[in-house]
Formats: sequence, C-alpha cells, structure tokens
Amino acid sequence: MLESFVKRARGKATRTLAARLHRRELRLAGKRPTISFTFDDAPRTAFGAGASILEAHGARGTYYMSLGLLSTTSEVGAIAEPEDLERAVERGHELGCHTFDHCDAWHTGRASFIASVERNCAALHGLLPEHAFRSFAYPKSGATAAVKPVLAQRFECCRGGGQTFNAGTADLNLLSACFVDRHARVDQGFVSALIDGNVEAGGWLIFAAHGISDGDEQFGCSSAFFESVVKRAIASGSRVLTVSAACEQLRREAS
Repeated sequence: MLESFVKRARGKATRTLAARLHRRELRLAGKRPTISFTFDDAPRTAFGAGASILEAHGARGTYYMSLGLLSTTSEVGAIAEPEDLERAVERGHELGCHTFDHCDAWHTGRASFIASVERNCAALHGLLPEHAFRSFAYPKSGATAAVKPVLAQRFECCRGGGQTFNAGTADLNLLSACFVDRHARVDQGFVSALIDGNVEAGGWLIFAAHGISDGDEQFGCSSAFFESVVKRAIASGSRVLTVSAACEQLRREAS
C-alpha cells in the first residue's frame, strides 16, 4: 500500500510540475472554436478508416508517429507502412513527432528522450525529405518539466492529454486533449458536452485516438463512434484543422 501511495504521489508531482513550469502561453482570442483530430503511434487503421472518415467530412488529421515502430505490430495493432505516410501527406494530413522509440518521458532520461526525438526527425527526412515535423505529442505518461523547454525550441506546439479542451490561455508546450479510445471510457454525452463547452469558450479542442477499428482493442476506437465525433464536431460550427494549422491560425488571431 505504501509503495502504491508513493507511486501516485510521484506521478501527481510530475504532472503538476510539468503543467506549471516552462509554459509557452498563447491567449486564445475566442473568435471561433477550433477542433483537431489526432492519432498516436499510428496504426494502419488510423490511416485507412480514420482518414476516410475525416476526408468524407472535409477534414484532415494529425498523425503522431514513432518511426521506429513502422512496419511492426504493437499493442495498438499493425503500425503504418512508409507508403501510408506518403499517401497521408499527399491528401493533406499532417505528420507529427512521437519520438523514434515511443519513449516515456517519465521513465527516460532527458538526453535519451531528446536523442529519440532527433532520431525521429532524421528518419522522417529520410522517408519524406520535403517534410518536417511541426508538432509533437508526448507518448505514454506525458510531459516532464525537464523536456518541455527543449521541445519548445523545435516544435510549434506539443500535445498531452487531460480529457479537456484548451481555453483562455493555452500552454503550447503542453496542450490538453481528449482521448476517445475504448480505454478512455468516454461516451456520446461526454463528447457532446466537451464540444459544447469548447464552442462556448471559443477554445481549441484536440481529440486523440490510436487505431480506428471495430475490434475490441483497448487502444482503439470504433469507426461508428469516431464518425459520430467527427459529425458532431462539424455540426458545432467549429473549424476543423490539423494541429499545426490550428496553432498557426490561433497565433495569428492572438497577435
């Protein structure tokens, strides 16, 4: 029991310090609510079913890639092949960085974590020389205060979790997001309330998932549920943009 308590206390302290320190604040002007859709890791189903659903509604997504996982199978399913990435950028989707080795910042030294980030960026250049990662998503546990300022020098913004939207003043080094995978146990009511709250606040809501499939994978979202979220987002009148495009637009509006 004591060991469990200490672990929880350390986790809370890590999250608190990461949230409070090394912030890169952006005042959201509230002119129009914004929604982004993101996929972590990202399995082939995200590039297949996920992209098809978004494109059917005139939207595009951001795929956070750990390029060391390409062409492998992990707990989220079969990971994308190089041709999936090429096809995605040709169709207007964004590729984002997720470290090369899918590193957990809570359990990886800063130097090793940043080295994995640099290796991922180099790997993308090798695959798609004309493209570069503009945004980042923290794998697994999330951010630490140690890595935030280093990532701020390379990326326009970095995404975490938190199951909420960004309103008022956002931290571009640790943006909030809402996961809709089965393990997150969110339902239509929660999603609708979140979208409505984001509309009222004129904020930036970032949805996150891993795969899009109708199996029972814990780190996956059913195609029907994902499409219902996309439809609800479009119907809200929010603009739906990739993460880097949203960041660029919101910065312009804040200036």
